[in-house]
Amino acid sequence: MTFSPRFASRTRRALVTAAALTAVAATGTATAQTKTLYIGMNGGTMEKAYTQYVFPAFEKLHGVKVVVVPGTSSDILAKAQANKDKPQMHVMFLDDGIMVRAMGMGLCEKQKPNQHLNDIYPAARFKDDLASGVSVGMTGIAYNTKMFAEKGWAAPTSWMDFADPKYKGKVVFQSMPSSSFGLHGFLMFNRIQGGNDKNVEPGFANWAKTIGPNVLEYIPSSAKISEMVQTGEAAIFPLTPTAVAALKSKGIPVEYAQPKEGSVVLMTGQCVIAKNSEPELAQKLAEFLLSPLAQANVLQFGAQIPTNPKAPAVGEGAEQVAKINQWMKNAVTLDWDSVNANRPAWNTRWNKTIER
Repeated sequence: MTFSPRFASRTRRALVTAAALTAVAATGTATAQTKTLYIGMNGGTMEKAYTQYVFPAFEKLHGVKVVVVPGTSSDILAKAQANKDKPQMHVMFLDDGIMVRAMGMGLCEKQKPNQHLNDIYPAARFKDDLASGVSVGMTGIAYNTKMFAEKGWAAPTSWMDFADPKYKGKVVFQSMPSSSFGLHGFLMFNRIQGGNDKNVEPGFANWAKTIGPNVLEYIPSSAKISEMVQTGEAAIFPLTPTAVAALKSKGIPVEYAQPKEGSVVLMTGQCVIAKNSEPELAQKLAEFLLSPLAQANVLQFGAQIPTNPKAPAVGEGAEQVAKINQWMKNAVTLDWDSVNANRPAWNTRWNKTIER
């Protein structure tokens, strides 16, 4: 993947003006009293893109303040579940698998029909419209280009490259119980070993004699990858093209490689939290976040791939969308009903047998 480091950091001009965003926002009038909507989402590049280039137009139109509650999908879900009867948040972003769990817990209310919801890709509409995808991507392989160049190594091409002896002590893998990236990587390895999303025996049985010996550290999230690449500790790790683009924008020597066996579809979904204190405004925010021009801005400034095909993409953004569309051709969609039903047992087994 060859994105310019300027992609995510170019902030001198927005792709569209706040006025243009306002024009496509959900209809409504500004209120005299300022209200606050709390939205749970990942911090970092995603939070910056939304707070600087999307939320201001919505805030101006409706006379509200949008405040981000940052955290991983697991963190946000835990907060929502803990306050189920009296939610502290109004909207939340979660990775697709965790979103399916949230829906099953009754944490999401049905999104109201609107044109933007009709426009997004059918795959981005969750069951019964209890959630909708705001960005789409995939988990594949990322690698340390500086180290690979110094060692004369060819770019990785397969999930089984994690088991190559030359990477001994240089593989960094996200913990399966706490990370979608770790879960995706393990389940793809499991498939290669002959398993499926219901049967993970082959994956657990073969991990210790293949990938396991190469792993330097199992990390709870991807936050440490930047540091571990710069210190020369990490050679290869599961990651998304979006995360790779964000790291490259900071000068981190990384690149994305699409595994020949396929990447794993990773969609970021949003849902309006059930029983929230501002249901009408929360619905309007969810609608607004699916608008073409709102999604165009987070494409340009956050490297988030739109789920609304009407979102304009120019320059490097258009190149990124084209590459994602190409990689999606052999991307794998997990059986989330089976995964979620069995994941607690898998997590326990992982902690006892792999990450002990």
